[in-house]
Amino acid sequence: MSIISAEQLGHAYNDQWLFKNLTFGIQQGQRVALVGVNGAGKSTLLKLLAERFKPTEGKVVKAKDIKFGYLEQDPQFDGAATISDFIFSLNNRQQQVIREYEELLEQDNPDIDLVNKLTEEISSLDAWEYEHNIKTILGRLGISNLHQNISTLSGGQKKRLSLAKLLIDEPDVYVLDEPTNHLDIDTIEWLEKFLTTGGKTILMVTHDRYFLDNICNEIIELDNGNVFTYKGKYAYYLEKKAEKDAIDEATLAKNKNLLKKELEWMRRMPQARATKSKARKDAFYELEDKTKGKNKKETIALDVKVSRQGNKILEVEHISKTFNEQEIIKDFSYTFKKGDKIGLTGKNGTGKSTFLNIITGELNPDSGKVEKGETTVFGYYHQSGLSFNESERVIDVVKNIAEYITLADGSTISASQLLTLFLFPPKKQHGFVSLLSGGEKKRLHLMKVLIKNPNFLILDEPTNDLDIDTLNVLEEFLEKFPGVLVLVSHDRYLVDKLTDQLFILEGNGSIKIFNGNYSFYRAEQEEIKILEKEEQKRKEKQIAAPTPITDKKNKISYKEKIELDNLNNEIPAIEEKIKRLEQELNNQADLEKINEIIKVLEDTKKKLEEKSNRWLELSELI
Repeated sequence: MSIISAEQLGHAYNDQWLFKNLTFGIQQGQRVALVGVNGAGKSTLLKLLAERFKPTEGKVVKAKDIKFGYLEQDPQFDGAATISDFIFSLNNRQQQVIREYEELLEQDNPDIDLVNKLTEEISSLDAWEYEHNIKTILGRLGISNLHQNISTLSGGQKKRLSLAKLLIDEPDVYVLDEPTNHLDIDTIEWLEKFLTTGGKTILMVTHDRYFLDNICNEIIELDNGNVFTYKGKYAYYLEKKAEKDAIDEATLAKNKNLLKKELEWMRRMPQARATKSKARKDAFYELEDKTKGKNKKETIALDVKVSRQGNKILEVEHISKTFNEQEIIKDFSYTFKKGDKIGLTGKNGTGKSTFLNIITGELNPDSGKVEKGETTVFGYYHQSGLSFNESERVIDVVKNIAEYITLADGSTISASQLLTLFLFPPKKQHGFVSLLSGGEKKRLHLMKVLIKNPNFLILDEPTNDLDIDTLNVLEEFLEKFPGVLVLVSHDRYLVDKLTDQLFILEGNGSIKIFNGNYSFYRAEQEEIKILEKEEQKRKEKQIAAPTPITDKKNKISYKEKIELDNLNNEIPAIEEKIKRLEQELNNQADLEKINEIIKVLEDTKKKLEEKSNRWLELSELI
């Protein structure tokens, strides 16, 4: 039985229908992703299901006493002044007593009697684990000062605060609109584990394909006002979607051929026979409706010209930067080469934007120097660059840069033609920027960067608010981009696909250079953790080692000698298996298979450790 369902649901804006007659249900424990192009109505459908407003037609039905947690793209805080006011609900005694207890402990001389009283109440409410969970969630999302005024927070901090509140409240249904925006990769991986434990019911919209594939077990596609359900993960959806598109394309071609023949027949048909052929004429008009507006989907063609690049591109020599006595970059040097594809990673606040601003000349280092080649042309796409004159027409935004744009093949197209390629139809082009959605503004900003023909492209979180179809085309362009690419993104799929080298900002001023993509880096980190654990176990065993056995015991038995001989054969075989697994890991790009290999590798190394320890024991007996 569905705990929430849409029945004949339809919604329209300004007399334009987003969708009509949608009927589907979501059962308890399902983790559903809603996918579709920008403007298909995904966020609107989420709001309708979360009962944020009423649909134009139809209804949303939910089971009795079901509690929704809704994370929207632009969170609202219902008049709460501080983080603490927002996090701790007045009608939740567990949360309120935890708030009182934490605030009391922050005082210089807390009232001991009151501390004891609150301690007893937390115990009676069985809320100690809840208190620990709240601290964990706030810590993971970088929220530390509970007294901070919400009005002083950045957009990213507000999104993380809203997410923290939702996770703390433990709703029956998690409704999430782009939950990974403004999170670093480590936090996203923690959030994946959080959401996939405890049989949670989830409905979400996200462009992060690894996140989507790791969490969701069902995909609902919103396409041309209709919903299509796929029972499986995102990879399964892609496979079935490709099959469906192939069938649709074949059907469309068949219908168009039939329509052409029917049109010829209608034109040839004598007027006297018109009354005898009404059924065939009706069939013609029905067929015409089926083929109308069903042309192949438009795609963005990103093939703008790239400026010529000389031998000297960019040299960074011993740069350092400190803010408020915190070392952000310490003595870093690098010479950028033709074809460099670099991913810039690190937790939020480690200095990624500072590094980018230094290499582009927007910020000076405290020491060291940055030398740019004469032919180097930067294209810098960053969040703070998303500023438009809202009263300006969309086409004028492009014309202010160039009336005509040179493409990769040397041909030129007008500003209007380029906008059309970027899925801005004439009506949108002549409309005001203020009428564009967040995703459309991001796409327009990306256009502004690309039409300047850069050969050194810097993309700072380009994926936020872009639909997956647009991302696929952007990736295709970037894979063929001949210049230097520096990419900052929490989208692990994008980083894996487009980069072959990482600059890892470790938070202490150090920038580590890693040759390989993010999945290889994570696999290496996991292997290091395993080795560290093994080393720790060895040390613990040495500390707790029993007193040496007597000489009488030191004699090896016949059975133990056979065991030792077997181990001499088994250990090299296990070591060879580990080598094969590590080689397979280095050649693997699929995240799911990488995780499988890592698990087998862990088990095999554990087995090797056990066999090696036993070999040592038996060897000492000889």
